[in-house]
Amino acid sequence: MTTIQNVTGTAFVVAELRAEENLEPVPLYRDPIVGLFLNEDTRRAAWRVSAGFPPAKDLIRIRTKYFDDTLDRELQSHVRQVVILGAGLDTRAVRKYSPSVTYFEIDDAETLYLKEVCYQRQGYGANLTFIPGNYVTDGLIELLGQNDFDFDLPTYVIWEGNTMYLPRDCTKLILTELRGYLKQFRVSFDYLAESVITKTTGDAAVTRLAESFANMGAPWVTGIENVETLARDTGLTVIENFRTSELHRAYGVGRPTTSPIFDFYSVCTLGR
Repeated sequence: MTTIQNVTGTAFVVAELRAEENLEPVPLYRDPIVGLFLNEDTRRAAWRVSAGFPPAKDLIRIRTKYFDDTLDRELQSHVRQVVILGAGLDTRAVRKYSPSVTYFEIDDAETLYLKEVCYQRQGYGANLTFIPGNYVTDGLIELLGQNDFDFDLPTYVIWEGNTMYLPRDCTKLILTELRGYLKQFRVSFDYLAESVITKTTGDAAVTRLAESFANMGAPWVTGIENVETLARDTGLTVIENFRTSELHRAYGVGRPTTSPIFDFYSVCTLGR
């Protein structure tokens, strides 16, 4: 890989920023697996993003800890399946292995093949089903149904780093389908405020960050102004909802928030 381009390419940038947490004296989380996918090209791409917008690293580390912690709670509550939409270089199927839990990862075939090869070379085992495909155009329910997913088992869905790239109707469709077909589930996702998309936050650095992703061929197209309204429209309930500025304080990140982006970027969990 010589260039970082498009939504799939940004997965390598995110993975690099996530991996940097392993070097912290007191890391918020540990991801000893992610380095399998990284190289000098990914490091340079991540450096360009970090140099242009230093808070990007903290945004990634905060959301990673949130999804890790929420997954831990769900595993302890006897969830039996974990679905990771647009999985990219997510390593939780290995890091959070449980013999009673099956992971399903949906993403493009090339990304999943890379992961499968890397895992096999290292001898990493996991109860993991790779599902190549596009969960929007190919149909989320169809993809799951074709791969031995049990719609009756308690399921946790991780939808990390996706909603900002999807049209609003697609986000509503995915949530509606989950509610309609899964008997018992929760879904966690991150989202941007609408003002980030419209470039009306009043902060030039936030606008530059949005433009940097657009320049990589992965423009942010949708923000969510009110997640309560989204939940109501899709027949779901908001279990929890946090601005990353709140989590920055709660986690004791160790560096001050130097950008208003933390007030425009949130994580949440919805359920039936």
